[in-house]
Amino acid sequence: MIVPIRLLTEQERRYDIVIDALPELNFQRKVAVVSNPTVAGLHKDRLLQRLKAPQIEWIEVPDGEEYKTMDTVLGILDRLFEAQFDRRSLLIAFGGGVIGDMTGFAASIYQRGIGFVQIPTTLLSQVDASVGGKTGVNTRWGKNLIGSFYQPEAVYIDPAFLETLPPREYAAGIAEVVKMAVMFDREFFEFLEKSDLKNPAVAVEMIARSVRLKADVVNQDEKESGVRAVLNYGHTFGHVIENETGYSRYLHGEAVAIGMVMANELATDLGLLSCREAERIRDLLQKWGLPVEYTVRDPQAFYEHFYLDKKSMNDRIKFVLPGGSIGTHIMRSDIPAEEVVAVLERFTEKR
Repeated sequence: MIVPIRLLTEQERRYDIVIDALPELNFQRKVAVVSNPTVAGLHKDRLLQRLKAPQIEWIEVPDGEEYKTMDTVLGILDRLFEAQFDRRSLLIAFGGGVIGDMTGFAASIYQRGIGFVQIPTTLLSQVDASVGGKTGVNTRWGKNLIGSFYQPEAVYIDPAFLETLPPREYAAGIAEVVKMAVMFDREFFEFLEKSDLKNPAVAVEMIARSVRLKADVVNQDEKESGVRAVLNYGHTFGHVIENETGYSRYLHGEAVAIGMVMANELATDLGLLSCREAERIRDLLQKWGLPVEYTVRDPQAFYEHFYLDKKSMNDRIKFVLPGGSIGTHIMRSDIPAEEVVAVLERFTEKR
């Protein structure tokens, strides 16, 4: 199965997202694989059996969102300089979303840009992070505030990698799938409600539908000037949660799950979403053991952190919300601060 990316820019760029068993990869240039010890311990031998190149460097970085920093990227770049990589060389991101984001960012700035390929190994990275060319690192100010839009040469999604994925990581990926269904496709949401998403055949269908939805959005709006911003549903709240907890308490998908619940409460307050629809979304998240509660220590400080969000412009915070029912969306930049703070105040104590 192949999902094409066709970017409508001044010079059309094309690459494919291949959803199938990992093929043999033959490159006539230097290649560096960026991974972490967890993925390497499980899948390094399998990848190297399928990878052919004149020179292969293996670069391992620490595992975890808290290591998604400029220091880690500089370490990757040092290895490339030591191995005398040039502008024809290639990076391969072999891991989850953290690995993909950092590898893509390193590729975008090494000698002003070299090629890279995504081989995502987590559900979250397969359905979301590997698709669309967002790269970057976190800072103490917030998530992904340093980065670039930089498209890969190809994405290879092999669902077999999910066989070794811990249940918590799998659930975190489900959160991103739910996000896309709530924003764009009610029928897909109903499919998620009734299907056994652990069944391998069903999982492949879920991945393919998610990738098609995101590819369609990216093809329309590569650099998030319009509809692509809708994919940040749950992220405006979720990114603050990740920052407040030092990127170590929650997986990204878990923080997004909480963020969706917060966004839904705001939507119901504004009359955009019925309580019943909000309950359906919450129930689906809880079905997978995803967190839906968070204790906000200081609602005003939490609100002020929104101004560091990349979607905020001209001192106005843009909120992505369900637009009346599951499968529709709306973006609002005119919501009074007191309306948002009122929602946050409900999360000051566990309910």
